[in-house]
Parts: sequence; C-alpha cells; structure tokens
Amino acid sequence: MTTLANYLKTHATNPALNDVITTVTDVGKTISQLLRKGALADILGEAGNQNVQGEDQKKLDVLANDLLLDALAKNAHCAGVASEELDDATPANADGSLLVLFDPLDGSSNIDINMAVGTIFSILPYQRQGQTSENSDFLQAGNQQLAAGYLLYGTSTVLALTITDSVVMFSLDPDTNEYVLIQENIQIDADTSEYAINASNYRYWRVPMQQYIDELIAGETGVRARDFNMRWVAAMVGDVHRILCRGGLFTYPFDTKYANKVGKLRLMYEANPMSLLIERAGGAATDAVNRILDIEPTDIHQRIPVVLGSKNEVDYIKELHLNYADK
Repeated sequence: MTTLANYLKTHATNPALNDVITTVTDVGKTISQLLRKGALADILGEAGNQNVQGEDQKKLDVLANDLLLDALAKNAHCAGVASEELDDATPANADGSLLVLFDPLDGSSNIDINMAVGTIFSILPYQRQGQTSENSDFLQAGNQQLAAGYLLYGTSTVLALTITDSVVMFSLDPDTNEYVLIQENIQIDADTSEYAINASNYRYWRVPMQQYIDELIAGETGVRARDFNMRWVAAMVGDVHRILCRGGLFTYPFDTKYANKVGKLRLMYEANPMSLLIERAGGAATDAVNRILDIEPTDIHQRIPVVLGSKNEVDYIKELHLNYADK
C-alpha cells in the first residue's frame, strides 16, 4: 500500500513542494469531515455575502477558504496565496519558494443538495524570495506550474495529483485517515462519445460551438455518424474527474450571456490546474483555439473559455472555430 506521504518522498525531489502539497491535502481531510456532517456541522446555506466574482458565497465556501489560507500562511515554504474568493493575493512567508492558488470549494452550489464538490489547487514557483509577494507574482502561464490537483468530496474523498509527467489518484481511507494510491499513470482515450456542457446557454454560444453540439445531438443520423451522451455535474471538479476515469469532453465555452465576462471559468484557479492534469493524462485543453497552458495571464481573476478532455474532440472543436474564422 502506497500512501501520499510515501509517494511524495519517492517522486518529488523538492521537499518544499512536498510540504505544501501535504498542507493542502491535510486541510482537505478537514473539509471532507465537515461535508460528511453536513447540516449537523451548520455548514449548509448562504454565508450572506458575495465573493470578488459577485457570486453568493456558501458557508462552507468561506470556511474552506479560511482553513486553506490559515494553514498555508503557516507553511514556511509558501510565499503567497491567491484564492478565487478573495480580491487580492495574500502574502505569506517572504522566504518561501512557492505560490499557491486555489478554488476552495468548486461547485459549492451543490453543497445543499449533497452533490459532488471539490478543492482545486495550483502551485507555482516564487521568483522574488526575500520580498513580500504581490498579485503580479502569480501572473505566470500555466506551463510554469510545479504541481496541480484537486480533491473531490463525493461518496469517497479522492485526490488527483500531478507533480511529474504523469497523473496519479489517491483515495482517503476513512479508517486510517491516509491518502492511499489507487491509480497510476492515468491516460485519457483520444476518442470519446461523452460530453459535458451547460446546454441552457446554447443561444449565447458562438456559431461553431452551436454547430458542434448540433452535430453531437444529431448522433448517428448526422455528420458524426454515431451517438453521443451528455453528462453535467455542475462542478468542474466532478466533470474533470469523470474524464480522468473514463474519458470525455468538458467545455464551458465563450458566450455572450454577460458582456463583461469572456468566459465562466477562472484561468488561474480552475483552467490552468485542470489543463495540466488533462494534458499529462494524454488529453488536450484549449480556449477553443489556443492552448490554455500557454496563455499569459493579465489578472489573477481572469476568466477564459475552456474546452478540455479527449484530444480528438478538442482538436475537432478547434478546427470548427478556425474554419469559421476564415469565412
């Protein structure tokens, strides 16, 4: 039996990275326990305020954010922390060599109905050791990530992690309270017949995305000549987990629903860490055209369209967008 602690000792050559990952995953154990208690822990319902994105916060949004922030601030290797829930990054230990970004509770609208939620995290190098970290220090392309992963709190608590060129998965053993390795070298099939999208936004999509979904819905009677199934968890962490387990496509494309938002998902807290996991598992991740991991961020709360998963479908969507642009 391989525990997370053993895996990190064997596969990660950076002790600081090991320590920060351990801090994040230890907090994940606490969040998992709170979710199991649910209403008994008084974590359900609204917190009564909004985050920087203008979204209503759930009680556990705030609690999970505070738990991660407090724990990482005490970690000597962490120079700064950026959270989806906070306006600005929080300086931590100036002598630290790492920066941590996280979405403390992805899919928090699912909490009150006992559906899947998760924590997404990304770890970047810190370039100005000895100085107080600022927002600008976090503005690094996703290809600079040293590690990324998520914790999925479902029927069991699962950790997906990449610190090398591969993706591994652990399950939290409720008897020992240890993360135990359950799968190594996860690979995504290049082809799939399963996709995830919020179809209620169809009227707001660009023409090539509408065309793509129309083709999938037409199934074996259309140009794709085969049937497709749609799945939608309403939490990116749940949809990406399904892709890592059995392949598929997830997209939250560009839409015109809100004029001031070019995309729904956040580059730094969601798109970058999930794209690193997907690519290292053999998949692909774009904004419909451009590789997400190559995007140079301009703001820590920047939003982008996301298309990720089985490579052949991601490439096909890119082709549709490029062909439309040429017309």
